[in-house]
Amino acid sequence: MRCPCDRKADSGFSAVSTAEEVTQGIDGTGLTAIVTGASSGIGAETCRVLTLRGVHVVMAVRNLSTGSAVKEAIMKEIPTAKVDVMELDLSLMASVRKFAENFNMLNLPLNILINNAGIALVPFMRSRDGIELHFATNYLGHFLLTNLLLENMRITARNSGIEGRIVIVSSVAYKATYREGIRFDKINEKSGYYDFRAYGQSKLANILHARELSNHLKEKDIGVTVNSLHPGVITTNILRHRSFWNGIVILVSKYVMNVMKNVQQGAATTCYLALHPQVQGVSGRYFVDCNEAELKSHAADTNLAKKLWDFSMGLIG
Repeated sequence: MRCPCDRKADSGFSAVSTAEEVTQGIDGTGLTAIVTGASSGIGAETCRVLTLRGVHVVMAVRNLSTGSAVKEAIMKEIPTAKVDVMELDLSLMASVRKFAENFNMLNLPLNILINNAGIALVPFMRSRDGIELHFATNYLGHFLLTNLLLENMRITARNSGIEGRIVIVSSVAYKATYREGIRFDKINEKSGYYDFRAYGQSKLANILHARELSNHLKEKDIGVTVNSLHPGVITTNILRHRSFWNGIVILVSKYVMNVMKNVQQGAATTCYLALHPQVQGVSGRYFVDCNEAELKSHAADTNLAKKLWDFSMGLIG
C-alpha cells in the first residue's frame, strides 16, 4: 500500500520529496542568499543544497564555531561552494542591526532571504530587549532583519531583473496559539504563559508577517515575493529545551515514518520556495510539502496582520 505522505499534488512533489529532488536541474549561479539558523537541522541542509545549486550562501548563525564546522563540511562535499559565516543573534535587536549593517557593507546583492532560525518550548524568559523569547527570536528578530535588508533586495531585483524571494519558516503549530491569536497586551507577561502556545503565537506571527509584507511589496511593485511554510515534523534539536519530548520525538520517528520527516525532506519546501520556477510571482501564500495549503481563519485575518505589523514597527522603533 502506498504511503499517503507520498501523494503528489499540483507541484509534483510530496512530503517525502527531498531538498535535492525539488531543486534538481535548477541553476542558482549568480544568486546570493542569507539563511538564518544555518548551523544545524534544516537550516544547514538548506545551505548545503543551495550551494549545490550554485547559490552564494551567507550563513547567519549565533555560534560562529558551529557555523564554521557546517561550512567546512559543505566545502568538503562541494569544493566550488561559495559560503560565508556571519554572527547573528535574532533575540537581540542590536545584533540584528549589526548583522544587517555588516552585510550591506560587503556590497553583495541579495536575492534570497530565508528566515529559518527558531526556538521552541522554552521556559518563560525575556530577551535582553525585554521581549518574550519565542516572540523575539522566531518572529520579531526576523521582522527587523527583513526590514533592514529589504532595500538591498529591491535594488538587486531592479538591477538584475531577477525576482527576489523571502522565505519564512513557520509551523503548523500556528493553529495552537493563544485564544486571542496574538496577545498584544500580554506579549511579555509571565502570567498566563504557556510554552507551546507562545511558540504557536510566534509561528502565527510569521505567517501574518508574510501576508502583510506581501501586500506592501505588491503596492510598491518592488519585485520581491514572500511566502511562509510548514517544514513538517522533523527530528532536529529544536526541542532541546524539552529533553523528555525530544526523546519521544526521536523514538517515534524511528517507527512512524508516515508522520516524521528527515532533515533532507524537512528542507524541501524551503528550497522549493527559494529556487523553483513554479512559484515565480507567487506571494503571500502558505506552503506545506511544496504545495500551497489552506490557512485557519486567524492566520488569514487581514486586520490581525495589519495590527501585528503596526505593533511590530513600534517595538523595533
